[in-house]
Amino acid sequence: MCLLRLPRITQPLEKEEEEMAALMGQIELEKSHYSDHEIRKLEEEERLKRRKESLYDDEDDATGKTVIMAQDLEDKWEQKFLQFKAAPRITDADKKNIRTSLNRKLDSNLMLLVKQKIGNQELWLLPQVEWQPGETLRSTAERAMATFLGDHIQAKILGNAPYGIYKYKFPRAIRTEDNVGAKVFFFKAFLESNDFTQTELKADYLWVTKNELGDYLKPEYLKKVNRFLLDL
Repeated sequence: MCLLRLPRITQPLEKEEEEMAALMGQIELEKSHYSDHEIRKLEEEERLKRRKESLYDDEDDATGKTVIMAQDLEDKWEQKFLQFKAAPRITDADKKNIRTSLNRKLDSNLMLLVKQKIGNQELWLLPQVEWQPGETLRSTAERAMATFLGDHIQAKILGNAPYGIYKYKFPRAIRTEDNVGAKVFFFKAFLESNDFTQTELKADYLWVTKNELGDYLKPEYLKKVNRFLLDL
């Protein structure tokens, strides 16, 4: 089961993307019409200009009515903007390289790896369980997710067919005529809940990016996984 936590923020723009965004913004500005606020501001500026020239008396001033000008609103909005502070793109988990945290690499996909015992080895793998007679491949994938994540974590499995397959042979010592090797079918799922307070993963686990998979997965296994991963 390839369980993905999707990006929470957009990736930084490349230089060419920034230039194109600036160009499109300039074109949009040049072709745009005045908004209601801009029209109001222009009208108020004209009224103030005429008042200074003593060509026109402001009725609102004569009645003592308080008027909030468009410029007053802009000054207020500017103050609120200056008080705004964007959340950092780099989290504490990024700085400390805590790969068990979901609160890292916010602009990238994160994949769940778990440590499983295969034969006499402990390997980092995508979550997997053995198929049981009578199960569909999808129901086996659902059971794998429940086995490692418990019942409190919500995830959406994509489709009823696997996205990839990995075949391997058993060591010669345990091979039989009827049981030479095994096949691993990969399904994809998107994590829909980030709340791990009610449950704990039932194995050693990591949340890693596509570029970090090579630190944990064996080359042949990694090659099959990379075939169905798309990390834009």
